[in-house]
Amino acid sequence: MENKRNVTEFILIGLTQNPQMQKVVFPVFLFLYMVTLAGNLLIVVAITTSRALNTPMYFFLTHLALIDTIYSSSSAPKLIVDSLHEKKIISFSGCMAQVYAEHIFGAAEIILLTVMAYDRYVAICKPLHYTAIMSPQVCGLLVGVAWAGGFLHATVQILFIVWLPFCGPNVIDHFMCDLYPLLKLVCMDTHTLGLFVAANSGFICLLTFLLLVVSYVVILCSLRTYSLEGRHKALSTCVAHITVVVLFFVPCMFVYLCPVTTLPIDKAVAVFYTIVAPMLNPLIYTLRNADVKNAIRKLWRKKVTSNND
Repeated sequence: MENKRNVTEFILIGLTQNPQMQKVVFPVFLFLYMVTLAGNLLIVVAITTSRALNTPMYFFLTHLALIDTIYSSSSAPKLIVDSLHEKKIISFSGCMAQVYAEHIFGAAEIILLTVMAYDRYVAICKPLHYTAIMSPQVCGLLVGVAWAGGFLHATVQILFIVWLPFCGPNVIDHFMCDLYPLLKLVCMDTHTLGLFVAANSGFICLLTFLLLVVSYVVILCSLRTYSLEGRHKALSTCVAHITVVVLFFVPCMFVYLCPVTTLPIDKAVAVFYTIVAPMLNPLIYTLRNADVKNAIRKLWRKKVTSNND
């Protein structure tokens, strides 16, 4: 089929068409985005400047914070700026770039969360071999796999969507470019295409989520042999990981498991996994982790001391 594309730009409906709500969107999401940037970058700086946190778990947490920072930046700034304009326009290339960014960092986060679960499994179930298994070389390789997996997934998605014929309406009922809203504008039958997206995004999320659930069940069962203090510390770390996994995977599965179906609630769900979840992740890891809190306190004292000098 010949690729016919008459569309050079898209018009985004936005989060809401209510003028009063539009005035609320700007300050609320600007605040959320600033908290996301500050929280994730604070974790990166605190971990990289603390010798006490020079372990694989915090190495992975640093990369998770970096991914969350960039991931939220793929949609939040556009949403914030668009809330000031009545007509929200995005070019075709800009739209494709947003789809690519969303999927490369989303897929990288999925793989990295799986890597973090494996790290906890080794630490709790095979503590005597932990240092040998999770060597710096292995940790670097696992992070590289996460980024490579994200790149591969996003490249497949963008090559799939960019050649489709967009020749009719160009209004996207969303605040950002995403696969299912774009498929509704394609000038051909999209049933098979929707199944492809569900397989490449939805089922991958579902299978990974089930794998993570099983792995954390195994980890939690292994804690029965630990002392009360050791069990409490390991459980605190695992609860933080499980919370982050649920917050990220459940909304993704809700959106991508239904082929070419868009619901009014999809916008709210998208806000949650692209903006709210990246904002909550630093709070979840910080509030339940004494080591990270101590590193942040030391960083703050160092900053105050340097200012006084």
